[in-house]
This record gives sequence, structure tokens and C-alpha cells, in this order.
Amino acid sequence: MSNTFQVDLRGIVDLLSHHLYASPRVYVRELLQNAVDAITAVGEGHAGLVEIVTGETLRVSDNGIGLTEAQVHELLATIGRSSKRDELGFARHEFLGQFGIGLLSCFLVADEIRVHTRRGDAPPVLWIGHSDGRYEVRPGEEREPGTTVTLLPRRGAEALLTSATVTELATLYGSLLPVEVRVDDRRVTTGTLPWELPAESRLTWAQKTLGFRPFDVIELNVPAAGLTGAAFVLPTAVNPATRGGHRVYLKRMLLSESVEGLLPEWAFFARCVVDSTELRPTASREALYDDGMLAETREAIADQLRGWLVRLSATDPHRLGEFLRVHHLGVKALALHDDEMLRLVEQWYPMQTNMGDLTLAEFRARFGTLRYAATADEFRQLGGVAAAQDVGLINGGYVYDAELIERLAATDPEIRTERLDPTDLTTRFTTVDAEAELQLRPFLTAAQRRLDRLGCEVVVRAFDPVTTPALYLVSRAAAFHDEFTAGRDQADDLWGGVLDALSRTVPNERPQLVLNHRNPLVRRVTALGDAELAGLAVESLYGQALLLGHHPIRPADAALLTTSFLGLLDRAVPQEEK
Repeated sequence: MSNTFQVDLRGIVDLLSHHLYASPRVYVRELLQNAVDAITAVGEGHAGLVEIVTGETLRVSDNGIGLTEAQVHELLATIGRSSKRDELGFARHEFLGQFGIGLLSCFLVADEIRVHTRRGDAPPVLWIGHSDGRYEVRPGEEREPGTTVTLLPRRGAEALLTSATVTELATLYGSLLPVEVRVDDRRVTTGTLPWELPAESRLTWAQKTLGFRPFDVIELNVPAAGLTGAAFVLPTAVNPATRGGHRVYLKRMLLSESVEGLLPEWAFFARCVVDSTELRPTASREALYDDGMLAETREAIADQLRGWLVRLSATDPHRLGEFLRVHHLGVKALALHDDEMLRLVEQWYPMQTNMGDLTLAEFRARFGTLRYAATADEFRQLGGVAAAQDVGLINGGYVYDAELIERLAATDPEIRTERLDPTDLTTRFTTVDAEAELQLRPFLTAAQRRLDRLGCEVVVRAFDPVTTPALYLVSRAAAFHDEFTAGRDQADDLWGGVLDALSRTVPNERPQLVLNHRNPLVRRVTALGDAELAGLAVESLYGQALLLGHHPIRPADAALLTTSFLGLLDRAVPQEEK
């Protein structure tokens, strides 16, 4: 024994309104879609017209092919029977509708729907549907072939059927339709695709519709997807994490103003306006179905954006420079995987260096090796001192910069890169002569005793700039040793034992406090006869070097800064006479 499912139409309408459609405003799109499908079914050369009249009810009339009584029963009273729709000739490729639930969406705003239709010489038919699931079919009044849909608004939805709202929605969804659409005798269709406008008019259209005047407009064409359109380049920087939506039309009917997934993630600097005949919408017709066709389209558009950048570098480098200053993150993200974009970044994108902003090509021509600091803190610590030694240094701390520098070396064996280790600079510093070193030995011994508890080694070198009294340099090996030791101290007994066993393989290298013998203050400190005052001065130089180099301050460092500062104040301020 077989049974049939029972369908609760109110439940279906609730499902549509709360889970399928984002807003009841889509009812206008669905009505337009049905009208355009009916006009398309007449054949080429037919002058289609859709007229919308507002008032106590909403009437949408078209001069399309219309329906017979049998088709009314099949198309309007059956949900989801797409095979019947195909048999009746309403699922051809050039039609907009594919799901057969368009008219059902009108129950989001209406309690009653009336469809007055006639096909050819067949008698006119009136179909009346109610939101509780009932419907009736009766003979209709005489009329020309075509269809009129009348909506009787439900309580609370009247605002969605006013003339102003309907005009706004019909313009939004249907302004590019190839048939004439009128609302209360006012034409809302232009029939002109915005990317086919003259150059200045396209910019004006973007300012009015998209809300910005684009930096440039890139024409798009993907024949496999039946896609034409344009990518409008944003004039200002945007957060790469912000997913920008694109304005997508399907067969010139607006799908959505905020479609995602049309561009690769690196192309966040563009907003697309496109029309396609082949891309598939989701059931709600508010997004694109993520299938192989969309993936191929996304890659094809990415190639066209990439080609625009290459052409710009060849024909207008100055304008490319302007673009990179605003949208460098997107291009650098692409350059991580694309050799052509990598060369474009090398030639045209200026990076921060201690010799001013230079492109990687300019830096390599001047210094040979692409020497960089991996973090912004390292660059701040070492940039000025490296410049004084005539050592060029790139700030690789910005997003993707260090990776791009290393990738250049991986793609071209003639390019040499080097991550600067802070202790590498000490090899470029001048050692003091033997006589001065002998005189400094007592001072260094005392200074070392003061800083031993902080795990720091004190050395004296001569270097530029003279105005820098001291540098705190932490090699990568020393940084790893500190992190290893901190992890071991915080581990439980089990892991602590494992780390103790591994500690024999970890180099015991310490950070260095490098005192500048060319600095007058340092020379005066080293010549002090008062050992306590000299110790306080060394501790203060240690704290100043930490702060100058933007190094993290540990609790022991903070305590030392306090005691050395108070100690120097105590020595500087005369004792109060009794």
C-alpha cells in the first residue's frame, strides 16, 4: 500500500521566509522572472512588456505566452515537479527560472494570489491561490494573450507593496533586463550594460551604484560561463579579511549585490559587476552554486586581473606604483604563488629599508645581497646601527615581505638573501686596542658581575653612530636558549625531565650588552673610580638598551631599571643637612 506526502503550505511559506530567502523583498524578482520567462517563450523578435501597477493590490502584467488551464494546474498548483515544467516548455536554457517556486514566494507578502492568463486561442483562465493551501481555477474574463498576477497584501506587509518600494525593487532587480518594465507607467529598465558605457560614464555609474569612484575598470569576459562584465578597482585600501561582495546578474536579472566566491581571496581590491548565462544560482537565487563552472570562472577572472597588472607595469609604471601603494597586500599574496607577480613586486613595490624606501631590484643593485630583518622589532633595533656601518637592511616584518624575499632566491639562483642575525653586526664593529682593553678589564669584570644574574654578557666595541651608548643584541641561538629555559621552568616533572635531557644539545649562548667606546658617556663611565656608581651606570645603560631596542621587559629587568634609576637619583641629589 502506497501513500502520498501531505504538504502544509503555511509551513512551506514559513520555511521560505525564514530559511530560504534572506528577505521577503525578493518577491518582486520572482514576479519579474516569471514574466520575462513568459515573454522569452514567445520567441525572438517579440517586443516584451511588463507593467506593474500599485494600489490597494499589486498587479504585474506581461504580454508573454500565457498558460492553458492544464498548464495552470501543473505549474501553479504543484511544488517541485520540474519534469512537468520541462515537458510544458518552461525549462529551456534561456529561461531565468529553474526551481518552480517563484510564485510561491509571493505568499511572503500576500494572503491571496490571482493569476489571470491566456495562451493563444485557448480560453482565459483565472487561478486563485490562498496562503492556507487552497486554490481554485475558474474561467477568466476575455483578455489578450499573456498573464496578470494580482497580489492581495497580507497584514503587516503593505509597506512592501507601495509604489516607492516596488519601483525601488523593480529597478534594483530588473534595470538591465532586455524587455521593457514599467512601474505605474514609469520605465525602470535601461537595457544598457554598465560595462558597455563610455569610460567616464562607467566611473559615474560606479560612483552612484557602488558608492566609490574606481581607481580603474577592468573588462571581464569568460566565454565558457557566458560571462561579461567589469572589475572596479577600489580607490582606497580595504581590510583583506573583509570579504567583498560582487554584483552578479544571471541572464541580466540581478541575483544579488553581495555575491561571494567570484574572485580569489587575493583579489580583495576589486568589486565585480557581471552578467552570466551559465553560472548556476542556489535555490534561494541569492548566491552562486559552488561547482566546477564557478571554480573555472574564478580562475579565468584571476588571469584577467593578473594580465591587467602586467600590462600596467609595461605601459604605465607610475600608475602601477600608485596601485601598489594602496593594494600591495593583494599583489604580494598573489606573488607568493605566481612568478610573474613576484617579478612585478621585485621591480615596482618599494619596501622599507634603513636606507629609505627601495624596491628589491634597487636594493639588490646597490647592496648585492637582500639582507633583511625578519621582524619589525629586529629592524627597529638594528636598522640605524646597520646603516651607520653601511649595511643595507630590509624590514621583512610586514606581511609577506620576508617570504617574498626568500622566494626570490628560490626562483633565481643568482639572487642571494640573508636574514641578519643581531650578533652579525658585532663582527663589523671595531675592537678596542690592546692597551685600552687592558685598562678596561677591571671595569668589565665589575660590570659582568652586576649583569650575570640577568644572563647577559658585557663587551666593549667601537661603532657608529657615536650617539648610541649601548646595544642589547640577542642572537637567534640566544633567543632559542631563553625560550627553551623558560619552557623547561614551566613544564611539569615529566616534561621537565625530558627537557633537561635535551638541554645538553641546546647552545648556551647569552645576549650581549655592547658598550660603544666611541660614546663620550661610556668612556666616562668606564673611567669612574667609584665602583658602586659605575655599576649603577652599567645597569642604567642595560635598561636604556632594552628600551631603545624594543625588547621585552622581564620582571627582573623591570626591578633593575627601578633600582638603578633610584640609585642614580640618590647619588645625584645632595643629602639633606641635619
